[in-house]
Amino acid sequence: MSWSPDSWRKKPVKQVPTYNDEKALKEVEERLAGFPPLVFAGEARNLKSQLANVCNGDAFLLQGGDCAESFVEHQADYIRDTFRVMLQMAVVLTFGTKLPVVKVGRMAGQFAKPRSEDIEVQDGVELPSYRGDIINGIEFTAEARFPDPTRQISAYRQSASTLNLLRAFAKGGYADLNEVHRWNLGFVAESPQGERYQEIADQIDAAMSFMNACGINSLTAPQMSMVDFYTSHEALLLVYEQALTRLDSTSGDFYDTSAHMLWIGDRTRQPDGAHVEFLSGIKNPIGLKCGPSLNPEELIVLLDKLNPENEAGRITLISRFGHDKVEDHLPALIRKVKAEGRKVVWSCDPMHGNTIKASNGYKTRPVDRILTEVEQFIGVHQAEGTHPGGVHFEMTGQNVTECLGGAQAITEADLSSRYHTHCDPRLNGSQALELAFLISEKLKRHHEENTKVA
Repeated sequence: MSWSPDSWRKKPVKQVPTYNDEKALKEVEERLAGFPPLVFAGEARNLKSQLANVCNGDAFLLQGGDCAESFVEHQADYIRDTFRVMLQMAVVLTFGTKLPVVKVGRMAGQFAKPRSEDIEVQDGVELPSYRGDIINGIEFTAEARFPDPTRQISAYRQSASTLNLLRAFAKGGYADLNEVHRWNLGFVAESPQGERYQEIADQIDAAMSFMNACGINSLTAPQMSMVDFYTSHEALLLVYEQALTRLDSTSGDFYDTSAHMLWIGDRTRQPDGAHVEFLSGIKNPIGLKCGPSLNPEELIVLLDKLNPENEAGRITLISRFGHDKVEDHLPALIRKVKAEGRKVVWSCDPMHGNTIKASNGYKTRPVDRILTEVEQFIGVHQAEGTHPGGVHFEMTGQNVTECLGGAQAITEADLSSRYHTHCDPRLNGSQALELAFLISEKLKRHHEENTKVA
């Protein structure tokens, strides 16, 4: 009863900038509060319903997209290519698991990033760390690194245009399964993953031809030509999130209309902190990053705050331990959640715990470590009798060279050729599709083992 969209302001807050011009910040908040919602409460409820299916083991969650969206690289081709890779991954995962895939992009709002240090030092010069384009600029100058509240307006406008394009792709025929061959990106099509994908596409084509002969096609069944595609981002900059929170006239509940799904990061999940306070009151589906420092008792406290009614589909627990720490931490969390009867989606973020610095200074992630973490995630759930519900990737449809290895065999020497990320290294389209095949195979075996046991 004590919650309100601004009650978080009375709580300790971390990972937020200090704006020197309070008047300018207030003006931005007031402008945003008068803007139209980016997403709608009904859409968020639909996603929650689909995530409830994931919770029950009847679907799989695919969440992916940019590490940090940028104002400079906002191009229609980039949005299309990332969307297209996610469609490919979903087809592969559906084909292998025989489960529907819930598709959620880290898109149309992923502009704020938590940082390990408040200050960055280059050549003896100290400046505030880059915290994402919604807060400051990536250029290492005093002017760029100064937190500017008007950047929130730019983030809103870019999110709106990105969402407009995503909705057109998802509902306008581009996602039609009849287009399954056309989804193959040029540089992916020439890879072993592209060849394997073509085999699946051929089988889908044959099935579609049979269905068409039976009178079932996109004209008689329009849902075959479209997909549900949702957006998500870390709810880090709370002044922005509050400004876009609206009271839904249908339900009488508050929804954060900046995205369908929001998540709390590993650095901001303090039970008595501002971020947990804010997200406890909105009715969107919520993600919670679970790192090595989270103990089972604290997790239950967080679930009590974020999902007191134990609603299926409300909470997605996104584990991020590192390839060599999954078996040390995940089983205890699963057992505690299971013993308490909590309804959650278990998802795996194999990116953030596997970041290393290459000998040439580039921050990178080895694909083999990413795969190992996912394999161990699935294996632990197999052992505990629970459902490995999803994966959470930082990825792009562009042919970048930011993560080591994979079938492309990207080396440290290759990193400099196409290293474009504004923050953390991302999988390229070929690497993402490669992992989708490998995960599909692991999940298929997991479900086969469960069927034998049943």
